[in-house]
Amino acid sequence: MDPDVDPEYHHVSPTLSGEVMPSLGIGRVLKSTSPSIKEGMLVHAIIGWTEQRVMDAKDVRPIPSLPGISPSVFLGALGGTGLTAYFGLKDVCKLEEGQQIIISAAAGATGNIAVQLAKNVFKASKVIAIAGSDEKCEWLKKIGADVALNYKSPSFHSALIPAARPSFVDCYFDGVGGDILDTCLTLVKKHGRVAACGAISIYNGDSSALKNWALVFFRRITIEGFIVVDYYHRRDEAVNVLSTAVKEGKLVISEAETLVRCPELEKVPEIWMRLFSGKNTGKLITQVGDL
Repeated sequence: MDPDVDPEYHHVSPTLSGEVMPSLGIGRVLKSTSPSIKEGMLVHAIIGWTEQRVMDAKDVRPIPSLPGISPSVFLGALGGTGLTAYFGLKDVCKLEEGQQIIISAAAGATGNIAVQLAKNVFKASKVIAIAGSDEKCEWLKKIGADVALNYKSPSFHSALIPAARPSFVDCYFDGVGGDILDTCLTLVKKHGRVAACGAISIYNGDSSALKNWALVFFRRITIEGFIVVDYYHRRDEAVNVLSTAVKEGKLVISEAETLVRCPELEKVPEIWMRLFSGKNTGKLITQVGDL
């Protein structure tokens, strides 16, 4: 937390010392005066890291009951991460049947959904996934990636380049920034697109110059950053596509999240550090109480 951050720098205001850490969550309604939100309902909203919270009914959404599916899926595949993958592919990448795509952070919450949607829903001819371990790469190939490469491997670059050639890729779905973004710019074809939805490689202060930036104008590449909240007015569209994909077996969600029980709220930050250590696969969800 940095109290000196300009609020215009990010898409949300900075969290100040002493404030509740904002976070999407699922909770059960204990009391309600709203005719649309009943006591006992499960709802999802920006609840934050807190055990109880008073909220306006307009700021929460009831969770429908889906047989055989955990409510936690509305924090992942049918929630913000699923929406990010869907709109990133559909509206930003403009991915069409038969096209090729590279997806980084592919074993992460958004990345694994993007891999599956790109292959099984948008019908990409080749999906190249980038992750941080051989185990994650094997999992990605199981759920839809045609090629999955470990960026920590000494042979990463020598394997990535021929995987994208000879025709190069139509889109690069970027969740990491840094060196991998720089390399992937060399593999995007003329008039290709880059969907920038994350930069986890530089979140903690590390940065690297983009040596291949000139390719953006030489190849007329379009780079577009996006935030999923800009698409919330089309939430139902995405949920319909995603839930249909689940029913048809095109989107596997059973392994797409890591649920960790954490009865002590104070220990949640320790668990979330997994996001920066490479230990996590899929969506990381902490459960601090019984539903």
